Amino acid sequence: MHLLERFFNLRLAGTNLRTEVLAGATTFLTAAYIIFVNPDILAKAGMDRHALVVVTCLVSGLGTLLFALVAKVPMMMAPGMGLNAFFTFTIVLGQGVSWRTALGIVFVSGVLFLILTLIGVREKIIHSIPPHLRFATSIGIGVFIAFIGLQNLGLIKDNPATLVQLGRIDLPALLGLGGLVLTALLTARRVTGAILWGILATTVTGLALGLVSLPTTWLDLRPDITPIAFELDIPGALRLGLLANILAFMYVDLFDSLGTMLAVANQAGMVKNGKIEKIGSMLTCDAVATVGGALLGTSTTTTYLESACGIAVGGRTGLTALVTAALFLFAIPLAPALAIVPGFATAPALIVVGSLMMAEVRQLDFSRIELALPAFLTMILMPLTYSIATGIMFGFLAHVCIFALIGKARELNPTVLVIAAFSLLNLVLGQG
Repeated sequence: MHLLERFFNLRLAGTNLRTEVLAGATTFLTAAYIIFVNPDILAKAGMDRHALVVVTCLVSGLGTLLFALVAKVPMMMAPGMGLNAFFTFTIVLGQGVSWRTALGIVFVSGVLFLILTLIGVREKIIHSIPPHLRFATSIGIGVFIAFIGLQNLGLIKDNPATLVQLGRIDLPALLGLGGLVLTALLTARRVTGAILWGILATTVTGLALGLVSLPTTWLDLRPDITPIAFELDIPGALRLGLLANILAFMYVDLFDSLGTMLAVANQAGMVKNGKIEKIGSMLTCDAVATVGGALLGTSTTTTYLESACGIAVGGRTGLTALVTAALFLFAIPLAPALAIVPGFATAPALIVVGSLMMAEVRQLDFSRIELALPAFLTMILMPLTYSIATGIMFGFLAHVCIFALIGKARELNPTVLVIAAFSLLNLVLGQG
């Protein structure tokens, strides 16, 4: 135990072993849905679903382990939502590209990402983001997280006329709202692990009421990844016609990762003098995880929003990530048992964390339209387009346009101009 405390400098970070373990478990429980959702999406591309469950656990565990031991930050990685849908529905099913070639595209984009990271380009980008867009990114992701939580509760559902509407307030939704009240109460009383206790209490109550079913089998002792591991087609991915897909993966992953890192680092108190501590090692881990994930057989691996849940519990060091990584690896044979935690039990955690991330709104100056409008677009378009990257891209474009129109073009950072240009190109090409 003393070895862990010294390696992760728990005392210096103002935390302790119990808090870090609770934070890691909370992050895992909040993000465990990826074990089932990622295989469901990628299986539609023709990949083996059983192997995908194992690979999802393996890649999430190993990627998060990099964050724990190399960057020593309380964050987790897993195959990215949105990016897996782009992989399946746009590239494989939409363009007729084989899943093996699509994995090759992910691999090549990851290698290019790693090169850009090692030469400092990604770090330069993140440090060039204007403060009002940085705060807006954190707030927007908070709203996005809460929106996802409300969807998982069933309180928000789609409507063909108005896009969204109030959903049915049934027993699962009521249980989730009860979990939300309990989590908020425990958080207000500063109970360590409040979010985790909220998840567990809601799950147990759902089990008692028959809303949660026990699994038919608890263990899978013969995990097999051979149907998809190392099956990627790199030569096929390098065909000229697929260059746009490689760039698209790079661009969306860039802003998904940077946006999440900005928001989570802000919440963890890792931003000093406008710069994120350990950002270089974090970005390197992120790129290496994408390359490794493609080799093992999954779409782009990225930093996860659910890291904020563990940080809200009090996680501040790599020990939080180590616990999360260990749980993902232990989950490989236990994957059937993890299905017991329902969406209505983890939804309150997302809503509470989203509300906590709104605190950054006090940093914004709404009296200056050149700052307020780009920040507002960044915040509002993340949940409305269901994309962190889209919100950030519109924020950059609005920032550049307004500063140019009011005669402040000379104040624009050259890196910001390049980002805005690529944002416009990506948005235009993305409509085709």
